[in-house]
Amino acid sequence: MDIRQLTPGFFVAPQIAPEDMERLAALGISLVICNRPDEEVPPSHQCEAMREAAERAGLAFAVQPLTHQTMTPPVIAANRALIDGTDDTVLAYCASGTRSTVAWALGVAGDLDPDAIITAAQSAGYDLRNMKPTLEAIAAQQS
Repeated sequence: MDIRQLTPGFFVAPQIAPEDMERLAALGISLVICNRPDEEVPPSHQCEAMREAAERAGLAFAVQPLTHQTMTPPVIAANRALIDGTDDTVLAYCASGTRSTVAWALGVAGDLDPDAIITAAQSAGYDLRNMKPTLEAIAAQQS
Protein backbone atom coordinates (compact mmCIF):
# COMPACT_ATOMS: atom_id res chain seq x y z
CA MET A 1 0.00 0.00 0.00
CA ASP A 2 1.36 3.36 -1.08
CA ILE A 3 -0.29 6.23 0.81
CA ARG A 4 0.68 9.79 -0.13
CA GLN A 5 -0.20 12.88 1.88
CA LEU A 6 -1.47 16.05 0.15
CA THR A 7 -2.75 17.91 3.22
CA PRO A 8 -2.81 17.11 6.94
CA GLY A 9 -6.18 15.37 6.54
CA PHE A 10 -6.19 14.23 2.91
CA PHE A 11 -4.23 11.38 1.37
CA VAL A 12 -4.24 9.66 -2.02
CA ALA A 13 -3.12 6.22 -3.09
CA PRO A 14 -2.86 3.93 -6.05
CA GLN A 15 -5.31 1.02 -6.00
CA ILE A 16 -5.74 -0.44 -2.53
CA ALA A 17 -7.03 -3.91 -1.67
CA PRO A 18 -9.83 -5.04 0.65
CA GLU A 19 -7.25 -6.42 3.06
CA ASP A 20 -5.70 -2.92 3.40
CA MET A 21 -8.73 -1.51 5.22
CA GLU A 22 -7.68 -2.66 8.72
CA ARG A 23 -4.28 -1.04 8.25
CA LEU A 24 -5.87 2.17 6.97
CA ALA A 25 -8.03 2.30 10.09
CA ALA A 26 -4.95 1.73 12.25
CA LEU A 27 -3.22 4.63 10.47
CA GLY A 28 -6.06 6.98 11.36
CA ILE A 29 -7.90 7.06 8.04
CA SER A 30 -11.63 7.19 8.70
CA LEU A 31 -13.12 7.83 5.23
CA VAL A 32 -12.09 6.06 2.04
CA ILE A 33 -13.17 7.50 -1.32
CA CYS A 34 -13.09 5.21 -4.33
CA ASN A 35 -12.33 7.28 -7.43
CA ARG A 36 -11.85 4.20 -9.59
CA PRO A 37 -14.65 2.95 -11.87
CA ASP A 38 -15.61 -0.71 -11.41
CA GLU A 39 -14.90 -1.36 -15.09
CA GLU A 40 -11.18 -0.96 -14.41
CA VAL A 41 -10.81 -3.60 -11.71
CA PRO A 42 -11.67 -7.26 -11.07
CA PRO A 43 -14.73 -8.07 -8.94
CA SER A 44 -12.55 -8.50 -5.84
CA HIS A 45 -11.64 -4.78 -6.00
CA GLN A 46 -14.91 -3.29 -7.23
CA CYS A 47 -16.61 -0.72 -5.06
CA GLU A 48 -19.07 -3.04 -3.32
CA ALA A 49 -16.31 -5.44 -2.22
CA MET A 50 -14.21 -2.48 -1.09
CA ARG A 51 -17.18 -0.95 0.76
CA GLU A 52 -17.82 -4.19 2.65
CA ALA A 53 -14.16 -4.44 3.66
CA ALA A 54 -14.08 -0.78 4.73
CA GLU A 55 -17.20 -1.13 6.82
CA ARG A 56 -15.87 -4.29 8.51
CA ALA A 57 -12.80 -2.22 9.48
CA GLY A 58 -15.00 0.57 10.84
CA LEU A 59 -14.31 2.97 7.98
CA ALA A 60 -16.77 5.15 6.10
CA PHE A 61 -16.69 4.55 2.35
CA ALA A 62 -17.82 6.71 -0.57
CA VAL A 63 -17.82 6.09 -4.30
CA GLN A 64 -17.04 8.89 -6.76
CA PRO A 65 -15.71 7.24 -9.93
CA LEU A 66 -13.53 9.49 -12.07
CA THR A 67 -12.26 9.22 -15.60
CA HIS A 68 -10.57 11.94 -17.59
CA GLN A 69 -13.81 12.29 -19.58
CA THR A 70 -16.05 12.60 -16.51
CA MET A 71 -13.87 15.03 -14.56
CA THR A 72 -16.35 17.85 -15.12
CA PRO A 73 -17.03 20.77 -12.75
CA PRO A 74 -20.12 19.08 -11.20
CA VAL A 75 -18.19 15.84 -10.62
CA ILE A 76 -15.24 17.76 -9.15
CA ALA A 77 -17.66 19.65 -6.88
CA ALA A 78 -19.23 16.36 -5.73
CA ASN A 79 -15.79 14.90 -5.03
CA ARG A 80 -14.81 17.98 -3.03
CA ALA A 81 -18.10 17.85 -1.12
CA LEU A 82 -17.20 14.34 0.04
CA ILE A 83 -13.90 15.62 1.39
CA ASP A 84 -15.24 18.86 2.86
CA GLY A 85 -18.30 17.17 4.32
CA THR A 86 -16.32 15.47 7.03
CA ASP A 87 -13.79 16.16 9.75
CA ASP A 88 -12.44 12.68 9.11
CA THR A 89 -9.02 11.87 7.74
CA VAL A 90 -9.65 10.94 4.12
CA LEU A 91 -7.92 8.62 1.66
CA ALA A 92 -8.96 8.77 -2.00
CA TYR A 93 -7.70 6.13 -4.39
CA CYS A 94 -7.69 5.32 -8.10
CA ALA A 95 -5.32 3.37 -10.35
CA SER A 96 -2.19 5.40 -9.59
CA GLY A 97 -3.46 8.18 -7.34
CA THR A 98 -3.17 10.69 -10.19
CA ARG A 99 -6.90 11.14 -10.86
CA SER A 100 -7.56 11.54 -7.13
CA THR A 101 -4.80 14.16 -6.96
CA VAL A 102 -6.05 16.01 -10.04
CA ALA A 103 -9.61 16.02 -8.70
CA TRP A 104 -8.39 17.38 -5.37
CA ALA A 105 -6.32 20.06 -7.15
CA LEU A 106 -9.24 21.18 -9.30
CA GLY A 107 -11.52 21.19 -6.28
CA VAL A 108 -9.30 23.41 -4.15
CA ALA A 109 -8.07 25.67 -6.95
CA GLY A 110 -10.19 28.61 -5.80
CA ASP A 111 -9.03 28.27 -2.19
CA LEU A 112 -5.34 27.44 -2.39
CA ASP A 113 -2.62 29.17 -4.36
CA PRO A 114 -1.84 27.22 -7.57
CA ASP A 115 1.83 26.97 -6.61
CA ALA A 116 0.89 25.52 -3.20
CA ILE A 117 -1.31 22.94 -4.93
CA ILE A 118 1.48 21.98 -7.33
CA THR A 119 3.99 21.77 -4.48
CA ALA A 120 1.71 19.54 -2.40
CA ALA A 121 1.17 17.25 -5.37
CA GLN A 122 4.90 17.14 -6.14
CA SER A 123 5.71 16.25 -2.54
CA ALA A 124 3.36 13.26 -2.98
CA GLY A 125 5.02 12.26 -6.27
CA TYR A 126 2.51 13.76 -8.71
CA ASP A 127 3.62 16.35 -11.27
CA LEU A 128 0.81 18.82 -11.88
CA ARG A 129 2.93 21.66 -13.26
CA ASN A 130 1.12 21.43 -16.60
CA MET A 131 -2.13 22.22 -14.77
CA LYS A 132 -0.95 25.61 -13.50
CA PRO A 133 -2.84 27.65 -16.16
CA THR A 134 -6.04 25.72 -15.41
CA LEU A 135 -5.62 26.17 -11.65
CA GLU A 136 -4.97 29.89 -12.15
CA ALA A 137 -8.06 30.21 -14.38
CA ILE A 138 -10.27 28.49 -11.81
CA ALA A 139 -8.87 30.72 -9.06
CA ALA A 140 -9.50 33.83 -11.20
CA GLN A 141 -13.11 32.77 -11.87
CA GLN A 142 -13.78 32.32 -8.18
CA SER A 143 -12.30 35.63 -7.04
